[in-house]
Amino acid sequence: MAWFRKEKKPRQPRRVRLEIPPDTWEKCEACGHTDIRDNFLRNLNVCPSCDFHRRVRAWEFASFLIDDGSLNEVGGELRSIDPLGFPDYPARLKKALTNAGDTDAILTVTGLLEGMPVGIAIMDFAFMGGSMGSVVGEKIARLGQRSLEKKHPLVILSASGGARMQEGILSLMQMAKASAVLSQLAERRIPYISVLTNPTTGGVSASYAMLGDAILAEPGAVIGFAGPRVIKQTLGQDLPEGFQTAEFLLEKGMVDSVVHRKELKSTLSRLLRHMTGRPAAQAQTQQEG
Repeated sequence: MAWFRKEKKPRQPRRVRLEIPPDTWEKCEACGHTDIRDNFLRNLNVCPSCDFHRRVRAWEFASFLIDDGSLNEVGGELRSIDPLGFPDYPARLKKALTNAGDTDAILTVTGLLEGMPVGIAIMDFAFMGGSMGSVVGEKIARLGQRSLEKKHPLVILSASGGARMQEGILSLMQMAKASAVLSQLAERRIPYISVLTNPTTGGVSASYAMLGDAILAEPGAVIGFAGPRVIKQTLGQDLPEGFQTAEFLLEKGMVDSVVHRKELKSTLSRLLRHMTGRPAAQAQTQQEG
């Protein structure tokens, strides 16, 4: 019998396999640059490699534009229904509600933009391609009516594939409905600024998106009524380079300015203060101090 005891080797710690959530990394659709999702969000969803303006969810845009603590949603209780009995439309609405997490393709809020009271409507392409249905038109009409009553400027950020075909003529009616409210704002000289993001097409581009007192666009945004492929097939000829981009429309005088997302809030603030005769934000802060 051995008088010594063999010492046991200390156990090596087990390797813990770290599970990385699938949404941790994201890839730029334009250049393929892959980065941590939080890095994209901190950069306002603009690619840090190629400066491509990726799509932004409506609530993210609202939190960027509206001053902290002043945001209030308007019309959040409204829900789309199936007025025409369109096949599978209720199922598509349910899927959109689950996947997008929003009540419809537009978010309407009120709040302060660098201290100035405004109403802002933000379309969300994640909800059925930002399609314009009855709820979209009703929300814009209600927010516009609120702007009329309060005499507060209105801003609409568009991102849409056009009218929602599942609602037929009821969807197309929203073009006139929204335009009518905007005409009342114009009559009373209450500013309305339209911001075009990628893409802004169809019935949205043919109505309220192009009716702003000032029309801004994000870099590279696709803007038009019919898509380039449809136009090319119809005309039977090649289209100019960069056709239907924000820069092309700026050159042709269809938009007033192409504004980088990082400069959008300050640009809106300067424009609205100029339109309403309010003092500059910095000067106003000094006066209040």
